[in-house]
Amino acid sequence: MAKAVRFHHTGGPEVLRYEEVEVGEPGPGQVRLRHVAVGLNYADIYFRSGTYSVPLPSGLGVEAAGYVTAVADDVQNVAVGDRVTYTGFLNTLGAYSTERLIPAAPLIKLPESIAFETAAAMTMRGLTAAYLMRRIYPFKHGEAILLHAAAGGVGLIVAQWAKLLGLTVIGTVSTDAKADLARARGCDYVINYSREDVATRVRCLTGGRGVDVVFDSVGRDTFMGSLDSLKRRGLMVCVGTASGTIPPFDPQLLAMKGSLFLTRPALADYIADPIEKSLLAHQLFDHVGSGSIKVDINQHYVLEDAVAAHRDLQSRKTLGSSIFVL
Repeated sequence: MAKAVRFHHTGGPEVLRYEEVEVGEPGPGQVRLRHVAVGLNYADIYFRSGTYSVPLPSGLGVEAAGYVTAVADDVQNVAVGDRVTYTGFLNTLGAYSTERLIPAAPLIKLPESIAFETAAAMTMRGLTAAYLMRRIYPFKHGEAILLHAAAGGVGLIVAQWAKLLGLTVIGTVSTDAKADLARARGCDYVINYSREDVATRVRCLTGGRGVDVVFDSVGRDTFMGSLDSLKRRGLMVCVGTASGTIPPFDPQLLAMKGSLFLTRPALADYIADPIEKSLLAHQLFDHVGSGSIKVDINQHYVLEDAVAAHRDLQSRKTLGSSIFVL
């Protein structure tokens, strides 16, 4: 028997249950994994709350790292004993567990240079940062970005990657502690949005021009300010809705604010192709393995404390990445 965090109905953190589950043997295309560390992501809240609808009861979590302990006869991409990491969506749901069955296709072999804890903290966040930095926009040295939630797990990796590309990084945070961490990981300027108007400050920092790209993971509360922070023909990248979904708007607004571009990408569409996923993963592993990108794990939980972990995450108390250690 294994242990897992599951929920039988949607709601707040209190709906999570720590239960015994049967694992069994892998079926066609599956492997059995023994987890060493499990990622905690904001998307987990969307599953638990019902924003993302799944059949109930359900497991939770889409990212983890560990050892392959059994494989089906038709699995060829991994073998028993391999160190692996993974992230995904419905195809990997159920990561909050000590052991599980999972399709082999999402698994990524983990280099010895990357610890399991680091992998669980960065696979989703790091691959997200990789496609944002290498696939969304053809960045040129000296261009400027506005990065919301700069002290979050994705934000800290994006900030470091942006500096490797020679970009000017303006980050937003809610506390002085988060501001210190964002500066330590590459932000040239940090705006505390609880005290300053973001768009006004961005215009001041850029000589009135605005930034080339905004990465906005907050959503409803920051949407208009993000548009107002862009240069003419700048790009708005909506990468999350932590404050709620963006209300419907007339696309004419984009023209009125400077012929702006807007996209709402999803990681799944940038790792659906195995070759592209492999390329992005290798870029990420190379940067982390060499030390040019550091992964900040500032919160460690055990699975039994999933309720407290979700409360911390939802209240935005966390810094950097959070993981469950087994």
